[in-house]
Order: sequence, then C-alpha cells, then structure tokens
Amino acid sequence: MSITEDVETGTAGTRRQTDTRYNADMSAESIETFPNPEPSRDYEIAIVCSEFTSLCPKTGLPDFGEIRITYVPDARCLELKALKYYFIGFRDRGIFYEQVTNQILDDLVTSCAPRSMTVVGDFTVRGGITTTVTVRHLKPRRPGKAAAKRRPPTTR
Repeated sequence: MSITEDVETGTAGTRRQTDTRYNADMSAESIETFPNPEPSRDYEIAIVCSEFTSLCPKTGLPDFGEIRITYVPDARCLELKALKYYFIGFRDRGIFYEQVTNQILDDLVTSCAPRSMTVVGDFTVRGGITTTVTVRHLKPRRPGKAAAKRRPPTTR
C-alpha cells in the first residue's frame, strides 16, 4: 500500500510530497514464531506495544492505545519484528476496541498456541472516557493427563 500526502516544508507556498509504504493488510499468517528454548518450564513473556493505532469505525478518526501481551509459551514463542508489522496492519482499519483486542488474542493464540495468554488493550482518552479491554486464553489440559494424575494408585 502506498500513501501519498503533502507535507508543508515551512517555506511559504512550497510543498513536498512524501511516499510512505507499508503493508496495511497484515494478516495472522504474517505472525512468525520460533521454538521455545525451554518448553518444559512455565515462564512468562510480557510484550508491550505502546504506540498501537487503529481507526474509529464511526468517525474514521485515529484511535491510540497500548497493547500489552502476557503469555506462557508452549512449543512456540512470538517473534517480535513480525508482531510489530502485524500491529501496523491495524492503522488503516476501522475497528472497535473490543473487537481489535479479541482479534489480537485469537490471532496470537492461533499462531503460537500458548499455555495461557492475556491481551490488554488500554486505549487513550477520547471525549473524557478511557477504555481498557482485557481478554484471556487458557489452554485446556488434556483429560487423559489430568485424570491420570487424580487417579489413586491401584493395589493388588
């Protein structure tokens, strides 16, 4: 995608054209992962995107916020550069706070299948109102393993 805009240079009547290129159609498939270096251990990873932007679907005005992701990886971890570009894909998209926060959780869970994940969308003040949306995922335990742990040992 290419966005062209006129930018005033400070000289009366003089304008220059800038050409900004980025992929605004980043999808969940663009999220990259890498093998968890310690898959036998539960540990928490916290990621903060303090410059998240999207568009208000009602007004078309930009919405600003911070996205905080906290997760316990299973077999895969999130790669940060790809995650950054995934977030950029929301800049030209009209989407409500609740929808974007839930979509981010769904896309990240699909990509890395964590043991648990929490995504918090903390959006800046608009009209005197702040909004924080928190969504969570907890990987269900396999019934076979959980049942085996609860079963008392048999004696003969």
